Amino acid sequence: MNSPLLFIPVFYPMAGAILSYAMGRKTKKGRDYLVSFIGITEFLLLLAAAILLKEAEASAPALCGMGLTLKLDGFRGLYALTAAFMWMMTLLFSGEYFTHYRNRNRYYLFQLVTLGAVQGVFLSADLYTTFIFFEVMSFTSYVWVAQDERKESLRAAETYLAVAVIGGMALLMGLALLHTYTGTLDISSLPGACRDFGDKKKLYLAGALMLSGFGAKAGAFPLHIWLPKAHPVAPAPASALLSGILTKSGIYGILVITCYLFSGDQNWGTLILILGVITMFSGAVLAVFSVDLKRTLACSSMSQIGFILVGTAMLCLLGEHGSLAAGGIFLHMMNHSLIKLVLFMAAGVVFMNLHKLDLNEIRGFGRGKPFLNITFLMGALGIGGIPLWNGYVSKTLLHESIIEYSKAPAYVFVEWIFLISGGLTVAYMLKLYIAIFVEKNKDLEIQKKYDTMNHRYINRQSMLAIGISAAVLPVLGMTPTLTMARMAGSTMDFFRMHGEMHVPHFFSLECLKGGLISILIGAAVYLLIIRKVFIRKEADSGQWVYADLWPAWLDLENLVYRPLLERALPFAGCFVSRICDTAVDGLIVLLRKTLYKDAGIAYRTGSLPRLETVLGSVLDKGAAYLKHQEEAMTYRLQIRRRRLEHKESRDMIRFSLSYGLQLAGIGLVFVLIYLFL
Repeated sequence: MNSPLLFIPVFYPMAGAILSYAMGRKTKKGRDYLVSFIGITEFLLLLAAAILLKEAEASAPALCGMGLTLKLDGFRGLYALTAAFMWMMTLLFSGEYFTHYRNRNRYYLFQLVTLGAVQGVFLSADLYTTFIFFEVMSFTSYVWVAQDERKESLRAAETYLAVAVIGGMALLMGLALLHTYTGTLDISSLPGACRDFGDKKKLYLAGALMLSGFGAKAGAFPLHIWLPKAHPVAPAPASALLSGILTKSGIYGILVITCYLFSGDQNWGTLILILGVITMFSGAVLAVFSVDLKRTLACSSMSQIGFILVGTAMLCLLGEHGSLAAGGIFLHMMNHSLIKLVLFMAAGVVFMNLHKLDLNEIRGFGRGKPFLNITFLMGALGIGGIPLWNGYVSKTLLHESIIEYSKAPAYVFVEWIFLISGGLTVAYMLKLYIAIFVEKNKDLEIQKKYDTMNHRYINRQSMLAIGISAAVLPVLGMTPTLTMARMAGSTMDFFRMHGEMHVPHFFSLECLKGGLISILIGAAVYLLIIRKVFIRKEADSGQWVYADLWPAWLDLENLVYRPLLERALPFAGCFVSRICDTAVDGLIVLLRKTLYKDAGIAYRTGSLPRLETVLGSVLDKGAAYLKHQEEAMTYRLQIRRRRLEHKESRDMIRFSLSYGLQLAGIGLVFVLIYLFL
């Protein structure tokens, strides 16, 4: 069904962004109402589209050169709806959160533009459309990270932008190669085009470049460096969207590559599996070490992306039999988005009251605050994979897909890393919950201050946003067959799975076993490692505090990427450029001395123009008169020499390689201006 109305969810919030910015110049309260209205109506639009249209396509051939194409199906529709739900709730929460922030107009402008771009990514039917909206999303979301303009925010935003730009360039090169090899970027046409193209190595190159671009946004190892730094400095509503939605746009791209280019390919599946296992485990370890609330949640997001990548690898390796993995991937994407929405908004409540995130400083804040306690607990239980909460269902499907493929001892190792990473998730969430809601602050006066805030720490609108979001998690978890299995089943066409998904008995002993093992591992890690090693007594005060034991030097950005980009690459570039420059100059000098046999500059030969001759003669006579000399030829000689030197310099520049390159560059600039206009 061809429906141009499919473009409305993409461009409606973008138009609303301009209108809200204009209104914000006149009335802040009116702007807040408007952005909330846009968020709510966007959700209702997508809900209506998912119910009424179910499947639809739309194209705009005149836009952006190659045209934009959108498609609505089970996977795309449900995830676009999930994104709209998260934007609606964060916009409702933002009203109170940004009360004391500057530049709120700017924030809402880029917030709504990013919403439209995200919908464009998830509804895209070809990779060119995906790329256009993916890049718009990357640049507009940069403003979220830099919102408060503090030094650490700007540095994190710089890292985020650098990763986005480099990843975008790699993605563009991959798309260019793919289009050259297959002749199409239409997602549904790629499987047949790739089968007809015989050289698999070239497809691997294109796939690797695209994986770099999408993996950078997803936060996959080793391109995750922006994620633990951007989340703590970004406003909490933005952190919820960065973690819950923008990372999934990268996963969307990886899924397209895996399902439509390399389905059933053992080499590609193994590569994704290795990246997934490292991302899953290292993110969990970083979260266990962290003593910053939002950084812990950020590292947790990295780990959960690893879970999804492991499922993606199983989907690739199992081929057409990977329905369990496909269902687990979609559900864990959706569950992680909804869980992080709750957890980051809860963290936002802590920050907007205390303006602190260190566990030692916010310790005890949640005592006597039942609403915040319950909602945070819903998110913690969900992400910990506790039975009866939504995260358990998706993790069970992913775990079952690993068992289904267990063809070699290596996959037993993968299964145990999966279970241990799940246990570490339980451990760090238990650490956060106990620190905020059970323990008391080491300073009793501060604890008394926290206790007096029990009835005025959050307004009703924010409670509504967090409460509804938190209520969704156990409802989904307690009705897995009725809700989650049906949603997963509607996404099978996107994953190119034939037939219905096999739905396991989620609460059978066989399925519960994996979750229970992770819970036991998590309890052991918390009791034996976190309580015994990570909590230490201060020498001066005798108080027990959470110690930051992660080595400061073990920072991949500062250890590898910044030295590489700021020192090694510029040095190598300068070195190569100097060699090339010297070689060209040497070749020119050699030709002039041998083949062309240039004559020397005859400083004393030839005649000067009349004006310069008269001027030189006058100066010479004047010098002779002043110095009582009979004859002086110095000024006329100097004018002659200077004139010849200038002429030679002009000729050297005019015939040099650098001058030619400069003119070529200027020409390219004018060509680009002409093309854009």
